[in-house]
Formats: sequence, C-alpha cells, structure tokens
Amino acid sequence: MARPLRHAKTWVSSEGVDLENGGRVEEVTVCYETWGELNSAGDNAVLICHALSGDSHVARHDADDDAGWWEILVGPGRAIDPERFFVICSNVLGGCRGTTGPNFIDPESGRRFGADFPVVTVGDMVEVQRRLLDHLDIECLSAVVGGSLGGLQALEWAIRAPHRVNAAVVIAAAPRLSSQGIAFDVVGRNAIRHDPSFASGQYYEAAGPEAGLALARMLAHVTYLSDESMRAKFDPTRLQPRSIETGFESTFSVGSYLAYQGDRFVERFDANSYITLSTAMDLFDLGETDGKVRASLASATCRWLFLSFSSDWLYPPSASKQLADALMARSCSVTRCVIESSAGHDSFLLEEGMRQGGRMVSSFLSRPDGRDQGARAAHEPRSNPATNIFHAQRLDYQLIFRLMPKGASVVDLGCGNGELLTILRDRGHRPLLGVEWDAEEVVACVENGLSVIHADLDQGLASIPDRSFDVALLSQTLQSIVDVGGILDEIVRIGRRGIVSFPNFAHAPMREMFAREGRLPKGEGPYEYEWHDTPNRRFPSILDFQDLCDHRQLRILEAIYVDSRTGEEVVQDPNLKADLAVFALAR
Repeated sequence: MARPLRHAKTWVSSEGVDLENGGRVEEVTVCYETWGELNSAGDNAVLICHALSGDSHVARHDADDDAGWWEILVGPGRAIDPERFFVICSNVLGGCRGTTGPNFIDPESGRRFGADFPVVTVGDMVEVQRRLLDHLDIECLSAVVGGSLGGLQALEWAIRAPHRVNAAVVIAAAPRLSSQGIAFDVVGRNAIRHDPSFASGQYYEAAGPEAGLALARMLAHVTYLSDESMRAKFDPTRLQPRSIETGFESTFSVGSYLAYQGDRFVERFDANSYITLSTAMDLFDLGETDGKVRASLASATCRWLFLSFSSDWLYPPSASKQLADALMARSCSVTRCVIESSAGHDSFLLEEGMRQGGRMVSSFLSRPDGRDQGARAAHEPRSNPATNIFHAQRLDYQLIFRLMPKGASVVDLGCGNGELLTILRDRGHRPLLGVEWDAEEVVACVENGLSVIHADLDQGLASIPDRSFDVALLSQTLQSIVDVGGILDEIVRIGRRGIVSFPNFAHAPMREMFAREGRLPKGEGPYEYEWHDTPNRRFPSILDFQDLCDHRQLRILEAIYVDSRTGEEVVQDPNLKADLAVFALAR
C-alpha cells in the first residue's frame, strides 16, 4: 500500500458536481497539500497539477517527510520556492490518493463506486480545483504549472478561467493525444478489465486485478521512455536482468525493469482510478487542425511557457509547437523551448530533463509583469569584448535604433541571449519577441524576462502573423541563413518594417587579403573563422544585398554604411569602404 500523506489536508464540497460527460458526484472530498504562505496581496499562489500517477505530495514539507514526486522543481531554492510562492497541489477527481474517486463509497449503493464511477474529464478535474481555490480564498493564480496530464489541466485552467490565471507553464503536453498514444492506453485498460480478479470493478475486498494493472503500467511505461534511453539503459546488460521476485517474464534486463515498475505500481495505485484517469487524458481534445486549436484557446489571455523534450514521442515537440503557434496567432505572450533530453516523456520528472527547464520556470515565474528582475543585465557582453562589430557596445545597435520608430514593437530573429531586446525594452519598446535556435540562449532570454520562441529561422516563422510587429529585425545573422531570400520575404511579411544588419565581406581589407594571400580572408568578428569551421553560410556584400532586394521586389527605405574600425559612416563607395551595413526594408 502507498505510504500515508502526513501533511495532507482534506476539504469536502457538499455541492454536487455535474460532470461534462454525464453523471453527477453528489459530494466531493478533495485531498490537497500546501507549501509556503499566501501573501497579503493574495497574488503569489501557484497551483501544481499532477500527472496520471501523481498525487498531492509534490515535495517534502520537512527533513523527516517523504520525498515528493517533483522535488527537482518545487522546494527551497528550487524554481517554485515556497519562500516566494504559496504552492497548492490536490489529488485530482477520480484519483486514489484522498480525493473522491472509484475507491470512495457511493452514497446510493452503499458500496464503493468501482467501475460505476462516472467518466471524468480534465474539465471536471479543473472544476473541482476551482472550488478548492474558492475555499482557500484564492481569487487569482500567479501561475498554474503541470506536466503531461498536469499540462492538460494547465491548458484547461487558462481556457476555462482566464480571469484567474496570470501565467501557465505547460510541460510535455499537447492539444490531444495521438491515436498511437490512445492505442497503448486502450490495451492497458483492456488488460485491467480482462484480469479475472477485476470482478466488474468491485474487487476492493479481494486482491484485485494486480496482473492487469501491472501490465497496463508496463505498457504505459514504454511510452514514457525513448529508444535512445532504452538502448543506453538495457543494451549493455541485455541478458543480465535484475534479480527480483516477479511473476512476469524477466529473461531480459528490460523485462525485469518493466516487471519491477509494474509490481511497484500495483502497491500504490487503484486499477479503477487508472482506467478513469487514462480515459480522461484520452478524451482531452482541443482539436486536430490548427484552426480548431486556435478556436479552443480563444478565451485564454495569460502568459505562456511551453516546454517539450526532444525524445518525447508521446507528447512530441511538434504538439507543443501547435499550441504555441495557435496562441501566437492571437498575439499572446508565448515562450516555447524544446529541451534536449534522451529520457523521453519522463524527462519532465528527471534532473536531466528539467535542468534547463527549471531555470526557465524560475525566471518565468519571477517576472509576472514580464520585466527583467535578474541580477545580470542581458546587455552585459558574453562575447569577447576585443572583437570589432561584436564588442560590448555593438556599433550596429546604435544604427538600428536610428532606423527604428520610437516605442515600436519588435521581433528579433536570431536574438541570441536577448541583449538587444533587453536594451530595446529599456528604451520603451513593447511588445517584444525573440526567435532563437540555440536552447541555452533561449534559457538566457527567459532569465532576462523576455518572451522567446525556440525555432529555426529557416523553418519556424510561419506561425508569426502578418504585420504583427512594427519591426522585424535580423541583426548580424544574415550570413548564417540557408534561405536568404525566404527570410527576407518573412521579415517584410511579419514586420511593417524590416531591419537587417550584416558584415560586408567585400570591404577593402578582405579583398586585399584574398588578392595578396590567395586564401579565405580572416579578421575580427564574423571574419575570424577558418574556412572549414565557419558558422557563416553566406558571404554577402552590400551590392549583392541590394541586387537581391531588387530581385525580390523589396524596397530599401534607408541604409547606413559604417567603417567599424573608425566608427565613421561611409557615403562614397560603401561596398569597398564599409564593413557594416544596416538596411531598413519594406514590401
């Protein structure tokens, strides 16, 4: 049996709950735990929503307490710190850890609900949580946070009660589970129901469907892993299984591992609750098409942080992207990151997966107004201050400011760690969005209080609506782009004005070096790389860029050319004398 929850509290709602798929629960008991204190303003509450196999015990309450299921994210010094937040987590409706579910007594029959417990949806779970928050006198949540089934609850909260949610952190979730994912759940539920000990769901006075539940858990556990993690974990010891007592096959190491997971799960979970909660996950559906997902999210107004994991095939990064794209289409404040992890869907519960994720959650929740409150200013240089056009006070920034309307909204394509966006924020520009491919730089942006999308510039801009920003900016990134013409078209589609800065590879020192030495010219800044390891894919000149704009029917509104060695603007023959160009464009 599962260990008792020493710090759990219960609250009983005498008001019945009419369920979305029909049926009614006349009285609901809610088991919940809290950490920290609600502040005088009542605005520091964070609701944690648990996954299918979780419960209210997110983290330890003291040194003598059992470990919680999300210690990597919740606790003193963690991303969700009870010293800063009033943290609440309740066992969901239909669960088996203290909240009304199939193992409760049906007041009409006088016996446990069992398989007669009505179908529960994620919406029903959120409705019960809403009543709990009313009981706790919490009018608005600083954030609702959850992974997997918990992520679905976070989505539902933002849709159902937008006035009560300031921010949503949605981890390893999707608009709906794929048919492949549902198929695994269907087989698992069938394994439970066809266990001879299931007894039509009324097994509470006997052993119960232990084999069926263990098999369901084993099957589900396969979906939580990845091929990469399974190969690393089991291939070296393929025929060296753990020595465990089990009735399941354990010839292979992966078999003994799954048997262990299944047997342990039976000790703490109820089979009817497993059926109830897995069905709720499968029923959650915001739509198949982008249009339907946008419609489902139409009421949501909060800030969003979406985290997904590279090896998660159950709720893949593409599903998280679909959610983020739907909200971006409505100009919502969205940050999205794909975290590199080999641990599959389970990444959100593991240190490997949440090392970067925890940093982002912490920073995201620390800035309820979206402003930078960090100790390090983003425009403190990360790059070598001895470089030329990439030094601490980058010369092109001042030129960009000259071409940018006062207070303009800006999307920075290839924003790096967000230093330029932070300067723009300090200058009064709103709203701001970054797009960046490097995940660590995405983390840095979030740590600096910025909204940022983790995406490849050559593929990830279609979700940004037409003319949704005053300025679309490409600063010192043109030379690394694959589809240069395509990115220029996107810049003038997204922004009313596009601003592009780039190094001029045709300026005099480069020409002279090539003519004199017969080798790829090298210099400072973007010219410092060897030919075989340069990140530069393109080597644009000012004349080449002007020709390309003409070919793609782009209007050059303004242009500034500078010799960055002297800091002087170049008027005569800039293609020869300037090493830096900044253009303002429009269609």
